[in-house]
Amino acid sequence: MSQNDEAGPKHKAESAPLRDQLADGHGDGLEPVRSLDLAEVASVDDLVRGMARTSFGGRNLGEAADVLEAMVRDPDCFVVMTLAGAMTVAKQGLVIAEMIDRGWVQAIVSTGALMTHGLVESAGMVHFKHDPSMPDEELLRKGYNRVYDTLELEKNLDDTERLLHGILDAVPDGVTLCSHKLNAMIGEMLSTQDQGRGPLRSAYEKDVPVYVPAFTDSELGLDYATHNHRRKLQARPRIPFDPFYDLDDFHERFIAAKRHAIFTIGGGVPRNWAQQVAPYIDILGKRVPEQFNPPCRYRYAVRICPEPVEWGGLSGCSYSESVSWGKIVPASEGGRWAEVKADATIAWPLIVRAVMERLDQTA
Repeated sequence: MSQNDEAGPKHKAESAPLRDQLADGHGDGLEPVRSLDLAEVASVDDLVRGMARTSFGGRNLGEAADVLEAMVRDPDCFVVMTLAGAMTVAKQGLVIAEMIDRGWVQAIVSTGALMTHGLVESAGMVHFKHDPSMPDEELLRKGYNRVYDTLELEKNLDDTERLLHGILDAVPDGVTLCSHKLNAMIGEMLSTQDQGRGPLRSAYEKDVPVYVPAFTDSELGLDYATHNHRRKLQARPRIPFDPFYDLDDFHERFIAAKRHAIFTIGGGVPRNWAQQVAPYIDILGKRVPEQFNPPCRYRYAVRICPEPVEWGGLSGCSYSESVSWGKIVPASEGGRWAEVKADATIAWPLIVRAVMERLDQTA
């Protein structure tokens, strides 16, 4: 065969048209996108539904509202909310309380700092806007702790320590605490004294456990340690703290539920601690067969966090990646998830308000 004969069929294949048919989208069941018509928007829900039919971040936000609605309408779903970042300093505490009060959340996993600052607000203390003309050196001298553009007063934290000291001082000798037990005690104090609305009070009143896996990484953790130093000086036994009580309690609640959902602000330890319960159940069954339970994974998931995957942090781990760890039900098996790469102080209130309106209309 000559060289030209060998080249002939190859040349003929390359000359074939790239598109042998021009589909119209509808025939393949594709969903059309639509322009956002603000003239038709009469509510937050109207806006969010309209955004769901657009593109990019707006679509992600709208789809997140749909997934949140699905998880809270599911009567057999155990919804876990994980919280990271300075959300209570950022004045999102009542958004958390609203979700708890409406029965949308059955467990919370949070940073300790977030619950500390929420306690400050619930107890009637105030956060302030940062004045950019005041340098950080001046803030230090005056006892203003800066959290981005907002100030937490050192006096607030001193007053909070006194509140916690009063709670811990009444703990009987021999009692071992963990984060969800201590947070329930704080919530009970806020409720009994009719302090302001907030995450810990709402969680106590709705019997929602609040877990803080990295408890010592917080002002509340330091206050707890300070209290034990006081006890030592008074020749009193310290109050032991065992974080595995939290893990055991969360595990028991998780396996008791038929379906599971996770609603995440940020990422970090709270998000990973909440999600690792799924592989924990799996490895318990393999390594301790007497503890076998059927696999449990999150069927619904919503995350609001601006961190991209390529930064490599826990915050950036995609739900698709979590599927590979056995934490999330894949879409092919009915899993529903949405990821919104946005500042939570912008996206979160819109999503929650839209779903509030939907559920209120059908109540």
